[in-house]
Amino acid sequence: MNVSEITLRRLNLPLKIPYKLAFGPVTAFDTILVTVTGDNGEEGFGEATILTGYTPETVDGAWAKARELAAALKGMEAATAKAEALKHHKAAPFTVTSLVTAIEMAEGSPFLEITRETPVPLLAILSASDEPGIAREMEQHRAARYGTVKVKVGFEWESDAKRLKFIQDQVTAMGPGAPGLRIDGNQGYSLDDALAFTRILAPDHIELFEQPCHMDDWDAAKAVSEISPVPMMLDESIYGPAEIERAAATGSARFVKLKLMKAGSLENLAAQLERIRELGMEPVLGNGVAADPGCWMESCVARTHITNAGEQNGFLKPHRGLFADPIRVERGSMILTPGRPALIGDADLDALSAETLRVAA
Repeated sequence: MNVSEITLRRLNLPLKIPYKLAFGPVTAFDTILVTVTGDNGEEGFGEATILTGYTPETVDGAWAKARELAAALKGMEAATAKAEALKHHKAAPFTVTSLVTAIEMAEGSPFLEITRETPVPLLAILSASDEPGIAREMEQHRAARYGTVKVKVGFEWESDAKRLKFIQDQVTAMGPGAPGLRIDGNQGYSLDDALAFTRILAPDHIELFEQPCHMDDWDAAKAVSEISPVPMMLDESIYGPAEIERAAATGSARFVKLKLMKAGSLENLAAQLERIRELGMEPVLGNGVAADPGCWMESCVARTHITNAGEQNGFLKPHRGLFADPIRVERGSMILTPGRPALIGDADLDALSAETLRVAA
């Protein structure tokens, strides 16, 4: 297959409610949507939803890089185009991944071949911060059959600890069938605050504690892991094979989380997930800041490579989805259906686009 045409759309996808992270709320997704057409009519899509802090890319820089690469890749044979794009992966991982995965899909990647209806478990996000709201949301998640709920911490450690204790008490009161908890610091704590929070952390119902300190502070990750009563997980610290190896060598984490947008390709993602397991750690997959294409692709890989709740729930956050038929969620799982999803029509995409570029060979 040769790459005949590449279309880029720069989208702004407002969220239903702000997504609270330790470094500030996200109110909209800044997404670059890529579609690729092969010379025999093959089609594929990919996305890059840019969140500075998770990637060295900025929104404007990613758009400029996508334009540059689209112009360079048009007309190339697929394997050559992927190899050329991946030369830019270190500087622009999200942008490169969007182009490479679109080409992989157009080629007929086996990772995306769904032959029967398959549920892929997801976790839910707790958005409320007040006690009545927390109680209400936790009951909603239990009723929807989510097996795991993520709780954001990394703000002010004493108030985080108080709020978490209330949530743990809610789970205890629910009894059998209640969801477990993952707590996520999103790099928000200093080492001193992370240690103070961890020293009073009760393990009740908590599956893991994710990325309490800055992604570059491996000493802090190790120090917190040594006193934590629950397993640690690294997320932002992990960009690829080198960091996976470092996590194992330092003993900084029992869980390692990957995102497709960092991996460069579906093939790379699957290989990295398997390497995590080979090193005696447990892989976790999923991006809470991604739209339908990225979340769907992650679930396609998760169905064969992941045994815990996926974090690829970003598609639930925007007001408007990008698939013509919305992704089904039942009993706390994304339902993968045979075939490949179709994007919404060009007119609808154009309405969401600040800018569109088409390049053809």
